[in-house]
Amino acid sequence: MSPLLFGAGLVILNLVTSARSQKTEPLSGSGDQPLFRGADRYDFAIMIPPGGTECFWQFAHQTGYFYFSYEVQRTVGMSHDRHVAATAHNPQGFLIDTSQGVRGQINFSTQETGFYQLCLSNQHNHFGSVQVYLNFGVFYEGPETDHKQKERKQLNDTLDAIEDGTQKVQNNIFHMWRYYNFARMRKMADFFLIQSNYNYVNWWSTAQSLVIILSGILQLYFLKRLFNVPTTTDTKKPRC
Repeated sequence: MSPLLFGAGLVILNLVTSARSQKTEPLSGSGDQPLFRGADRYDFAIMIPPGGTECFWQFAHQTGYFYFSYEVQRTVGMSHDRHVAATAHNPQGFLIDTSQGVRGQINFSTQETGFYQLCLSNQHNHFGSVQVYLNFGVFYEGPETDHKQKERKQLNDTLDAIEDGTQKVQNNIFHMWRYYNFARMRKMADFFLIQSNYNYVNWWSTAQSLVIILSGILQLYFLKRLFNVPTTTDTKKPRC
Protein backbone atom coordinates (compact mmCIF):
# COMPACT_ATOMS: atom_id res chain seq x y z
CA MET A 1 0.00 0.00 0.00
CA SER A 2 1.42 3.36 -1.00
CA PRO A 3 2.06 6.02 1.69
CA LEU A 4 -0.41 8.36 -0.06
CA LEU A 5 -3.30 5.87 0.18
CA PHE A 6 -2.40 5.03 3.79
CA GLY A 7 -2.46 8.73 4.75
CA ALA A 8 -5.80 9.26 2.99
CA GLY A 9 -7.27 6.30 4.88
CA LEU A 10 -6.16 7.74 8.21
CA VAL A 11 -7.74 11.10 7.37
CA ILE A 12 -11.07 9.48 6.43
CA LEU A 13 -11.05 7.33 9.59
CA ASN A 14 -10.37 10.41 11.71
CA LEU A 15 -13.27 12.31 10.11
CA VAL A 16 -15.69 9.42 10.63
CA THR A 17 -14.67 9.03 14.29
CA SER A 18 -15.00 12.75 15.02
CA ALA A 19 -18.41 12.95 13.31
CA ARG A 20 -19.95 10.36 15.60
CA SER A 21 -19.42 12.32 18.82
CA GLN A 22 -18.66 15.84 19.96
CA LYS A 23 -16.40 16.79 22.86
CA THR A 24 -16.81 20.03 24.72
CA GLU A 25 -13.45 19.45 26.43
CA PRO A 26 -10.80 18.63 23.80
CA LEU A 27 -7.41 17.41 24.94
CA SER A 28 -4.32 19.47 24.21
CA GLY A 29 -1.93 18.19 21.57
CA SER A 30 1.26 18.58 23.58
CA GLY A 31 2.05 16.78 26.80
CA ASP A 32 3.90 19.82 28.18
CA GLN A 33 0.80 22.03 28.02
CA PRO A 34 -1.94 21.78 30.66
CA LEU A 35 -5.20 20.03 29.85
CA PHE A 36 -7.81 22.33 28.29
CA ARG A 37 -11.02 21.75 30.21
CA GLY A 38 -13.20 24.46 28.62
CA ALA A 39 -16.07 26.22 30.38
CA ASP A 40 -18.06 24.99 33.36
CA ARG A 41 -21.47 25.44 31.72
CA TYR A 42 -23.00 25.32 28.25
CA ASP A 43 -26.40 26.08 26.76
CA PHE A 44 -27.20 25.63 23.08
CA ALA A 45 -29.60 23.87 20.69
CA ILE A 46 -28.74 20.91 18.48
CA MET A 47 -30.51 18.96 15.72
CA ILE A 48 -30.53 15.17 16.13
CA PRO A 49 -31.20 13.17 12.93
CA PRO A 50 -33.79 10.35 12.76
CA GLY A 51 -32.66 7.44 14.91
CA GLY A 52 -29.38 9.25 15.67
CA THR A 53 -27.40 9.84 18.86
CA GLU A 54 -25.30 12.83 19.94
CA CYS A 55 -22.79 12.69 22.81
CA PHE A 56 -20.87 15.36 24.71
CA TRP A 57 -18.14 15.34 27.36
CA GLN A 58 -17.91 17.72 30.31
CA PHE A 59 -14.98 17.91 32.73
CA ALA A 60 -15.74 18.07 36.46
CA HIS A 61 -13.76 17.89 39.68
CA GLN A 62 -14.55 15.44 42.46
CA THR A 63 -16.27 17.97 44.74
CA GLY A 64 -18.68 19.40 42.17
CA TYR A 65 -22.39 19.17 41.45
CA PHE A 66 -23.33 18.21 37.90
CA TYR A 67 -26.59 19.35 36.30
CA PHE A 68 -28.04 18.49 32.90
CA SER A 69 -31.41 19.57 31.50
CA TYR A 70 -32.93 19.34 28.04
CA GLU A 71 -36.16 20.07 26.20
CA VAL A 72 -37.32 19.12 22.72
CA GLN A 73 -38.31 22.34 20.97
CA ARG A 74 -39.61 21.06 17.63
CA THR A 75 -39.66 18.16 15.18
CA VAL A 76 -38.77 18.26 11.49
CA GLY A 77 -39.93 15.51 9.12
CA MET A 78 -42.77 13.07 8.73
CA SER A 79 -42.96 11.90 12.35
CA HIS A 80 -43.95 14.18 15.23
CA ASP A 81 -42.76 12.12 18.19
CA ARG A 82 -40.92 14.53 20.51
CA HIS A 83 -39.62 11.96 23.01
CA VAL A 84 -35.85 11.55 23.34
CA ALA A 85 -33.68 9.46 25.68
CA ALA A 86 -30.82 10.98 27.71
CA THR A 87 -28.04 9.16 29.58
CA ALA A 88 -25.14 10.25 31.79
CA HIS A 89 -21.96 8.22 32.33
CA ASN A 90 -19.06 8.73 34.72
CA PRO A 91 -15.41 8.97 33.56
CA GLN A 92 -15.10 5.17 33.85
CA GLY A 93 -18.00 4.66 31.42
CA PHE A 94 -20.55 3.42 33.97
CA LEU A 95 -24.15 4.59 33.70
CA ILE A 96 -25.17 7.16 36.31
CA ASP A 97 -28.75 8.04 35.41
CA THR A 98 -31.21 8.11 32.52
CA SER A 99 -34.10 10.34 31.49
CA GLN A 100 -36.73 9.93 28.80
CA GLY A 101 -39.41 12.30 27.57
CA VAL A 102 -40.02 15.66 25.92
CA ARG A 103 -38.05 17.39 28.70
CA GLY A 104 -35.99 16.13 31.62
CA GLN A 105 -33.16 16.68 34.10
CA ILE A 106 -30.22 14.67 35.39
CA ASN A 107 -28.49 16.00 38.51
CA PHE A 108 -25.82 14.29 40.59
CA SER A 109 -22.74 14.92 42.71
CA THR A 110 -19.41 14.19 41.01
CA GLN A 111 -17.62 11.44 42.91
CA GLU A 112 -14.44 11.49 40.79
CA THR A 113 -12.48 13.89 38.64
CA GLY A 114 -12.64 13.43 34.88
CA PHE A 115 -14.77 13.74 31.75
CA TYR A 116 -18.45 12.89 32.20
CA GLN A 117 -20.33 11.71 29.12
CA LEU A 118 -23.81 12.94 28.15
CA CYS A 119 -25.76 11.35 25.30
CA LEU A 120 -29.07 12.17 23.63
CA SER A 121 -30.79 9.55 21.47
CA ASN A 122 -33.59 10.08 18.96
CA GLN A 123 -34.41 6.37 18.89
CA HIS A 124 -38.22 6.82 19.05
CA ASN A 125 -38.34 8.98 15.93
CA HIS A 126 -37.16 7.15 12.79
CA PHE A 127 -38.73 9.50 10.25
CA GLY A 128 -37.95 12.98 11.56
CA SER A 129 -35.25 15.08 13.20
CA VAL A 130 -35.67 16.85 16.54
CA GLN A 131 -34.25 20.12 17.79
CA VAL A 132 -33.19 19.83 21.43
CA TYR A 133 -32.09 22.67 23.69
CA LEU A 134 -29.36 21.66 26.17
CA ASN A 135 -28.21 23.23 29.40
CA PHE A 136 -25.50 21.38 31.31
CA GLY A 137 -22.42 22.05 33.40
CA VAL A 138 -20.91 21.77 36.85
CA PHE A 139 -20.73 24.15 39.80
CA TYR A 140 -19.02 24.11 43.18
CA GLU A 141 -20.46 25.31 46.45
CA GLY A 142 -17.10 26.57 47.71
CA PRO A 143 -14.34 28.46 45.91
CA GLU A 144 -12.86 26.52 42.99
CA THR A 145 -9.41 25.09 43.65
CA ASP A 146 -6.64 23.89 41.37
CA HIS A 147 -4.57 21.11 42.92
CA LYS A 148 -1.57 21.88 40.72
CA GLN A 149 -1.18 25.40 42.04
CA LYS A 150 0.42 26.36 45.32
CA GLU A 151 -1.66 26.65 48.45
CA ARG A 152 -3.44 29.92 48.88
CA LYS A 153 -2.12 32.49 51.34
CA GLN A 154 -3.89 32.99 54.62
CA LEU A 155 -6.32 35.91 54.63
CA ASN A 156 -7.52 37.95 57.56
CA ASP A 157 -11.06 37.77 58.92
CA THR A 158 -12.32 40.79 56.97
CA LEU A 159 -11.21 39.49 53.59
CA ASP A 160 -12.58 36.03 54.41
CA ALA A 161 -15.99 37.51 55.18
CA ILE A 162 -15.93 39.51 51.93
CA GLU A 163 -14.94 36.39 50.00
CA ASP A 164 -17.72 34.30 51.57
CA GLY A 165 -20.31 36.95 50.79
CA THR A 166 -19.11 37.28 47.21
CA GLN A 167 -19.20 33.51 46.77
CA LYS A 168 -22.80 33.35 48.05
CA VAL A 169 -23.85 36.12 45.66
CA GLN A 170 -22.11 34.32 42.81
CA ASN A 171 -23.91 31.06 43.59
CA ASN A 172 -27.28 32.84 43.77
CA ILE A 173 -26.64 34.51 40.42
CA PHE A 174 -25.71 31.15 38.93
CA HIS A 175 -28.97 29.53 40.08
CA MET A 176 -30.93 32.50 38.74
CA TRP A 177 -29.19 31.95 35.41
CA ARG A 178 -30.29 28.29 35.46
CA TYR A 179 -33.92 29.23 36.13
CA TYR A 180 -33.72 31.76 33.31
CA ASN A 181 -32.53 29.01 30.96
CA PHE A 182 -35.48 26.83 31.98
CA ALA A 183 -37.86 29.67 31.13
CA ARG A 184 -36.10 30.27 27.82
CA MET A 185 -36.31 26.57 26.90
CA ARG A 186 -40.05 26.53 27.61
CA LYS A 187 -40.58 29.80 25.73
CA MET A 188 -38.87 28.53 22.57
CA ALA A 189 -40.75 25.22 22.70
CA ASP A 190 -44.06 27.10 23.02
CA PHE A 191 -43.07 29.42 20.17
CA PHE A 192 -42.36 26.53 17.80
CA LEU A 193 -45.60 24.81 18.86
CA ILE A 194 -47.64 27.96 18.16
CA GLN A 195 -45.92 28.44 14.83
CA SER A 196 -46.59 24.84 13.84
CA ASN A 197 -50.28 25.13 14.80
CA TYR A 198 -50.56 28.41 12.90
CA ASN A 199 -49.17 26.86 9.72
CA TYR A 200 -51.40 23.80 10.16
CA VAL A 201 -54.54 25.93 10.53
CA ASN A 202 -53.64 28.05 7.49
CA TRP A 203 -52.98 25.08 5.21
CA TRP A 204 -56.06 23.19 6.41
CA SER A 205 -58.30 26.25 6.00
CA THR A 206 -56.97 26.82 2.48
CA ALA A 207 -57.59 23.18 1.53
CA GLN A 208 -61.13 23.27 2.93
CA SER A 209 -61.89 26.52 1.10
CA LEU A 210 -60.76 25.00 -2.20
CA VAL A 211 -62.93 21.92 -1.60
CA ILE A 212 -65.98 24.08 -0.83
CA ILE A 213 -65.48 26.22 -3.95
CA LEU A 214 -64.95 23.14 -6.14
CA SER A 215 -68.04 21.39 -4.74
CA GLY A 216 -70.12 24.55 -5.35
CA ILE A 217 -68.98 24.73 -8.98
CA LEU A 218 -69.80 21.05 -9.53
CA GLN A 219 -73.25 21.41 -7.96
CA LEU A 220 -74.02 24.43 -10.11
CA TYR A 221 -72.88 22.56 -13.22
CA PHE A 222 -75.08 19.50 -12.55
CA LEU A 223 -78.10 21.61 -11.58
CA LYS A 224 -77.76 23.55 -14.81
CA ARG A 225 -77.72 20.32 -16.80
CA LEU A 226 -80.99 19.23 -15.17
CA PHE A 227 -82.78 22.26 -16.62
CA ASN A 228 -81.11 22.03 -20.02
CA VAL A 229 -84.07 21.50 -22.50
CA PRO A 230 -82.96 20.18 -25.92
CA THR A 231 -84.35 21.86 -29.01
CA THR A 232 -87.04 19.92 -30.93
CA THR A 233 -87.62 19.71 -34.68
CA ASP A 234 -89.98 17.77 -36.97
CA THR A 235 -87.44 15.02 -37.41
CA LYS A 236 -85.99 15.12 -33.91
CA LYS A 237 -88.47 14.96 -31.09
CA PRO A 238 -87.98 13.89 -27.48
CA ARG A 239 -89.09 10.41 -26.61
CA CYS A 240 -91.83 9.74 -24.10
